[in-house]
Amino acid sequence: MARLRVAATGDLHCKRTSRGAFRDLFAEISEAADVLLLCGDLTDYGLAGEAEVLADEASAGLRIPALAVLGNHDHESGDPAGVARILGGAGIAMLDGDGMEIRGVGFAGVKGFIGGFGERALGPWGEEAVKRFVREAVDEALRLEAALGQLTTTERIVLLHYAPIEETVQGEPPVVFPFLGSSRLEEPINRRGATAVFHGHAHRGTPEGRTSANVPVFNVCLPLLQERFPDRSPFRLLEVPA
Repeated sequence: MARLRVAATGDLHCKRTSRGAFRDLFAEISEAADVLLLCGDLTDYGLAGEAEVLADEASAGLRIPALAVLGNHDHESGDPAGVARILGGAGIAMLDGDGMEIRGVGFAGVKGFIGGFGERALGPWGEEAVKRFVREAVDEALRLEAALGQLTTTERIVLLHYAPIEETVQGEPPVVFPFLGSSRLEEPINRRGATAVFHGHAHRGTPEGRTSANVPVFNVCLPLLQERFPDRSPFRLLEVPA
């Protein structure tokens, strides 16, 4: 059976001074995998100059299709659309509530949002500002549901920036768990029967976990992978039937 090799990493935090920092990694991934997933925080402050550096790095080193979602850092300067446009110009497919199929494998991507997990997740009660905050998390989950619904494939891979489960943020201070993801994202993943999930954001989290429906979840934050697997290049590789 043919298989698709999926590589994933995130939280590159590319700066204007990062020229030359990623092209070797991209070249190595191009040899090891058939597609690359980039799980947000691609730039450090969401600046056009940072996105341009990363676009040049990808153009120089990457030889396989790449799919990406933005992260909170990519929004910092108020122009996430500009960041996405620059990276898209380098051939990186930017997913924002979209589904995409490559060699018979489906990919659904959305940034996600925060709010906490399980019984401790923030609910839409009280002030209007709280309700708007919760609505953002709900809307991101609905957009992920819609993206998964676009796919006709048996194998469906989800890429996010924020975590959909608490297990992969374990290792961070518990007080910040609500700012690392939302279990509202877990609901469409379980309901649609995703094959696997990749996310970033939790730099001191845990590399692997599973949803309540046993879907594997991988935290591919680059600093975390460097710390936990110092003898390997900072990306995860998953083979799925294609």
